[in-house]
Amino acid sequence: MALHFSTVISLFLFLFTSTIVNASTFGARLCKNNPEYVCYKVKRGDSWNKLFPDEDQRDLATRINRTNNSIYPGMIIAIPKNLKDAQMLDYAPLSQQINPPGNKVIIVSLDKLAFGAYGEDGNLEYWGPVSGGRGYCPDIGRACHTKRGHFEIYRKMGAGCVSTKFPVGRGGAPMPYCMFFNGGFALHGSYEVPGYNASHGCVRLFVKDAKWLNEEFVGDENVAVIIQ
Repeated sequence: MALHFSTVISLFLFLFTSTIVNASTFGARLCKNNPEYVCYKVKRGDSWNKLFPDEDQRDLATRINRTNNSIYPGMIIAIPKNLKDAQMLDYAPLSQQINPPGNKVIIVSLDKLAFGAYGEDGNLEYWGPVSGGRGYCPDIGRACHTKRGHFEIYRKMGAGCVSTKFPVGRGGAPMPYCMFFNGGFALHGSYEVPGYNASHGCVRLFVKDAKWLNEEFVGDENVAVIIQ
């Protein structure tokens, strides 16, 4: 069956923009003309573990580059010049403090590809990378942006949380430590946080970050979610 012309154009634009996104990694853009970082070109045989044997340094490096995906030859990653003494909160891309909200707040920046968890006093307690909706999803044939606005977590599940919709027609995609904030959309863990927005509209997090939010931050009290 022939595809409708508009569908063909949409698929072409999606593939074209995806190629552009992948051609310039977040780390490459971050370290360019930024004196805090060194731009490192990944060599054959490199891996996160090989480059950063220290677990804390590896954790920070993946956060700064906004990805837990495997690295590949030719990829440019950003490495802090003072990595040995760096602390996670020192490299938070969101404000260290906001006006005291009176309740816990999770702020998600789709542009900075990061979230920040703020306590009732407005102090940043934790941050990590995110991957939101990619814009257009060919498997469902429509836009799949993450809706911006103010929401509230209304339900959460543990490590066994899975999607009821994806993959299309089957469901079952892992969504560990899911925290629903807008209809069927959730903050959840993923082993594919690629350094750009790539989801169907949910907000992907590193699994360890989703676990921390789910078990240490989101309790019985109201927790706001602000998507920017």
